[in-house]
Amino acid sequence: MKLLGIVDTSTSFSYNRLLMAFIRDRFGLAFDFELIEIEELPLFNQDESREQYPILQELTESISAADGIILAIEEHNHSLTPNLKSLLEWFSYQQSPFKNKPIMLVGASLNEHIPQKAQEDLKQILAAPGLKAWLMSDKPFFLKSAPAAFDENGQINEYDLITRLANNLQHFIRFIHLADSFTEK
Repeated sequence: MKLLGIVDTSTSFSYNRLLMAFIRDRFGLAFDFELIEIEELPLFNQDESREQYPILQELTESISAADGIILAIEEHNHSLTPNLKSLLEWFSYQQSPFKNKPIMLVGASLNEHIPQKAQEDLKQILAAPGLKAWLMSDKPFFLKSAPAAFDENGQINEYDLITRLANNLQHFIRFIHLADSFTEK
């Protein structure tokens, strides 16, 4: 099974990046895991083709090849980041590699707040006619107070958090199999 991890970040150090690296390193034997970042995307312009941009071509190939996507989201001003919004716009126009693609949300925050508003916006956008992705909305994994959750080696240091993450990932694998059984071949 191939999973694609997409990190939405605009900073040189990111707890979302650290969380995705932890998923790759800790659970990577259970599935093939590709990790990409969306920090330098062109802003969506309907008059342009995504074929003009190599980064969008690479993303199209990676998304299409994945059985499921783990999307690490950030929230800026109670909304999606401009990078993530632009990514979704590029792939909602014309043919979408997100169509029928199972998606799990994860995120790490500096404080006690999770990206609730961004998560709600994302649910609506992913269900839009141009994307038609399948969001596993019952088991997102959001890590509050990330600075305290990671040790100096980038490892989650609480057994209960690791167990919850493992359970959510197992649930996502089952969700992918279920979604696959509903997809026309």
